[in-house]
Formats: sequence, structure tokens, C-alpha cells
Amino acid sequence: MYELKTKETDNSVLEFIENVESPKKREDAYQLLNIFTETTGYPAKMWGPSIIGFGSYHYKYESGHEGDAPLVGFSPRKAKISLYFAVGDPKREQLLQNLGKHTTGKACVYINKVADIDVDVLKALINQSVAFLKETYN
Repeated sequence: MYELKTKETDNSVLEFIENVESPKKREDAYQLLNIFTETTGYPAKMWGPSIIGFGSYHYKYESGHEGDAPLVGFSPRKAKISLYFAVGDPKREQLLQNLGKHTTGKACVYINKVADIDVDVLKALINQSVAFLKETYN
């Protein structure tokens, strides 16, 4: 059976952020920690070794694959900062148009630094993602 790698852990979020090599990226991680915590109302939890997630939901695909994942999250990676929002939400693309400098992958939005984006749009993306996932998976 497939074993999910990204599970909620008891590892310290602050310890993880303190170990981010780049001082600027560490500063951005603390800023994102505050934004995500205030916007979601959920405490930050480590998911796997490097994702800081907020809230959680249980998903089950038609294939039978199921698991738990954070509602939203971020990870201050070496190259860029990854932001995690709901996949499949039609309103996500519209909000991303106003976010600022970013690139997207299948499930992630990548930014170089918080200064490159509109924080109000980030908060709207967080709120929209949480609402979409709660509606979809409740």
C-alpha cells in the first residue's frame, strides 16, 4: 500500500525556521508564519520534514487513494518559497493574476520573497483555499 510521506509531525516549526540557511528567507518564513496563522486561525504544524501547514482535511480520490493534508501551507526551500493552496479551485487562478511575481507548478505557487507579492491577495488566496477545501471535503 502507498505510504504517504507528508504527514503531520510533532517537530518544532520555530526550530525548522531557525535552521533555514538564508537570513532573508528565514525572515520571510517568520512573516509568512504570522500571515498564515492570523489568516487561518490554525496553529502551524510541521508536515513531513519541510512543509509548514495550517489546519488539515481528509481527502479520498476516486482511485481509492486517501490521506490527510494541510489546508494551506508553505515551505522556505533553498531556491524559492513554496506556497501550498487548494488544487482544482477555479477561483485560485483569478486571485493569482493579482498576486505579484510568482510561478506555478501543479500544486505549488513559488515566490522568491514576500516583498514580491501583494500580502492582501495572499490572504485572499489562503481564505479561498480553506473555504474551497472545507466545502469540497466535508
